[in-house]
Amino acid sequence: MTTPNGFTPVPGGGRPVVVSARLDDPLSRWLWLLKWILVIPHYIVLLFLWIAFFFVSVVAFFAILFTERYPRALFDFNLGVLRWSWRVGFYAYSALGTDRYPPFSLGPEPDYPARLDIAYPERLSRGLVLVKWWLLVIPQYLVIAFFTGGYRTYGWGLVNVLVIIAAVVLLFRGKYPRDIFDLVVGLDRWVLRVAAYAALMTDVYPPFRLDQGGDEPLAAGTGDGLWDRD
Repeated sequence: MTTPNGFTPVPGGGRPVVVSARLDDPLSRWLWLLKWILVIPHYIVLLFLWIAFFFVSVVAFFAILFTERYPRALFDFNLGVLRWSWRVGFYAYSALGTDRYPPFSLGPEPDYPARLDIAYPERLSRGLVLVKWWLLVIPQYLVIAFFTGGYRTYGWGLVNVLVIIAAVVLLFRGKYPRDIFDLVVGLDRWVLRVAAYAALMTDVYPPFRLDQGGDEPLAAGTGDGLWDRD
């Protein structure tokens, strides 16, 4: 079955976090100059959603600790916040990969060119929930700080630099460099995998691996990709 955005899910991939993106072509040469204004309504909504995300995660922490389960309604809400954030980031300055304004939605929005799916875990470890979000994930935090402009980078990370380069090329040549797009999405994918793990939504540790490109790579040892284009 092919989804409206041109991706075909392939069973058996086995990855708990699936990040997919499609570069729109053509893109406006100049719209990226205004997107920081256009996304202000989204940033306002996301501010409150991320506050709710924090409290939902606290409730989920105790639920996992006592029941080994992440309540499905809470999981779906936090997944929705991550999806919303990824769509806004893809439209704005985490990628600039589309000129389609992101919907105000917590749902999957299968026809939007940026997608995020996280497999719902039937059981989660009580022991891991105590340490993974602050201790086990520290090495990952150090890596993604470099990507996103965290620790001592004065707000400028590798993703920001690459996106600005792509935007300048787009302005003068009318084309988003494909190699830069693939690298940017790979960096964003790494960040989203870490976010899902730190938010207690999976026990599968994020790989220290840069998987570039709009599609998820082939799943190791399966021979199947999670998302294949027609």
